[in-house]
Amino acid sequence: MHKQMFFLAFFFAAVSGLSQNLQLHYDLRHTVDPKTAAANFVTFSFEYFKLIDTAGTGSFLLKVQADMNGTKNNISQVFTQVSQSLRFWKPPVYLYFNYSGGLGVTPSSFGFYIANSYGIGVSYPFQWKGAWLAANLSVRYNAFAKPSYDPQFTFYFGKGISNYRFFTAGSFVFWTENRNQGNEHTQHLKGKKFAFFGDPQFWIRIKGGLSAGTRVNVFYHIFKSDNVIQLYPTVGVKYQF
Repeated sequence: MHKQMFFLAFFFAAVSGLSQNLQLHYDLRHTVDPKTAAANFVTFSFEYFKLIDTAGTGSFLLKVQADMNGTKNNISQVFTQVSQSLRFWKPPVYLYFNYSGGLGVTPSSFGFYIANSYGIGVSYPFQWKGAWLAANLSVRYNAFAKPSYDPQFTFYFGKGISNYRFFTAGSFVFWTENRNQGNEHTQHLKGKKFAFFGDPQFWIRIKGGLSAGTRVNVFYHIFKSDNVIQLYPTVGVKYQF
């Protein structure tokens, strides 16, 4: 699940003037899909966003997310992302760099990597009917045992309603990757697979920087090889500061 949240963080920062936020979600995937998910669980994340970095141009994002899906609600997975955009010219097209990766552990205490992913490409942010939008096209390197080089397209959106008392935002990420990742489970597979992830969100501001809302995690060819779209909603709170 390689979520690239650069412009989503930009949306939150742009409309609130705040550069950091904490989110706490209760993921309901066992409730909606008990055959696949053993339990519902809590996820929390921290995002730090800076619109102008020390180089004097572009933006910087650090995101850390942890899933508390382990035995007795211990942390089962940690995901980290670092993104940087740069622009030294007038046209509003940004050079974009991204890193993501992480670690996890199964219920049987077997550890695993979330393979490092490195991306370079271009991003084009724009506005339409009061909404913040962005399109991102990049080349992605997945550091599997058998590396994969692939295109990736990302679309981001964010829009405030009723003077930002309500806010909707999210991202959809589409990419390909090698079916054969060089491990014993995939070594006999051939060709590429298409995958995507989405996280549309809706928030209601309660007071100050505190909001309550929901997020729907959308997966395709990430947890299953079947041609099935998985939709997992959450209920959550967010605090911006």
